[in-house]
Amino acid sequence: MSKKIMILNGSPREKGNTAALIKSFTEGAESSGNIVTEFFIDKMNIHGCKGCFGGGKNPDSPCVQKDDMDKIYPTYKEADIVVLATPLYYWTISGQLKCVFDRLFAVAECNPDYKNPIKESVLLMAAEGNGFEETLYWYDNLEKHLGWKNIGKVLCGGVFAIGDIKDKQELKQAYELGKSIH
Repeated sequence: MSKKIMILNGSPREKGNTAALIKSFTEGAESSGNIVTEFFIDKMNIHGCKGCFGGGKNPDSPCVQKDDMDKIYPTYKEADIVVLATPLYYWTISGQLKCVFDRLFAVAECNPDYKNPIKESVLLMAAEGNGFEETLYWYDNLEKHLGWKNIGKVLCGGVFAIGDIKDKQELKQAYELGKSIH
């Protein structure tokens, strides 16, 4: 049975190393019959969360701010799997990805107990170095708090310039992870 997979691409580079991981993962996932929808956040008009606790009144457009998050919300609600794809910026996820993830709280506000939709998740990361510890701490705790289940992580260090990822084993790992989803 195919799954609906939503990829939140937090990289500002359309053809960078994170994009290469996403491409490999997507090829694998689609080869197993899954439906993949990617959002390239950097080209979207998305504002930061206001922390207003005013969302949740309209399930179709849960946030009080009206911007391109309204393109993401329907896919998020229907997705079985959410892929967080990002370069490592200052030892954590990119600001673009963090901004979107903060805004997903409006979906939880649609429930009286602020319960988030239960999802499976994947983390794809590319980095100049190899300092993934802070991101892994954040990601693992995020999953725990949301009640989500991690189904895989692909972390590729040592890829600074665009294209450095070309011959890295992590591209195959991303493909195989996507392919393993049924």
